[in-house]
Amino acid sequence: MASILRVNTLTDASSNNSVPMATVASGSSKSWMNLNGEGTIATRDSFNVSTIIDRGTGLYTQRFTSNMLNDDYAGSGSAQAVYQDVDGRNRMMVGDAISTSDIYVNTFDTGGSADDVGMVASTVHGDLA
Repeated sequence: MASILRVNTLTDASSNNSVPMATVASGSSKSWMNLNGEGTIATRDSFNVSTIIDRGTGLYTQRFTSNMLNDDYAGSGSAQAVYQDVDGRNRMMVGDAISTSDIYVNTFDTGGSADDVGMVASTVHGDLA
């Protein structure tokens, strides 16, 4: 049988550090992933991600297992590729075309062209439905 623990504040054993439950619930990431975006894409690890869709070069969709309450959440992330013949090049990652069930994750090279990269990390903050 499931049980419920109802508290207003969490604190450490010495009661020196505490945090309101509203901060825990509102401030926690509701979905995140670490994605290999090159070749056959695959998540290395994730939370609340049901599917990753490859929409083309540098274009992915992160679909949620549990939907967001609305499309007013915040998506952010980073992406990076390292090449053998040149210095590491940081890529920019943006969230685009968000809905309650998924968010677009797009990676670009430093010139602005869509580009597959080996390390794509994204996170979503907001309220679950």
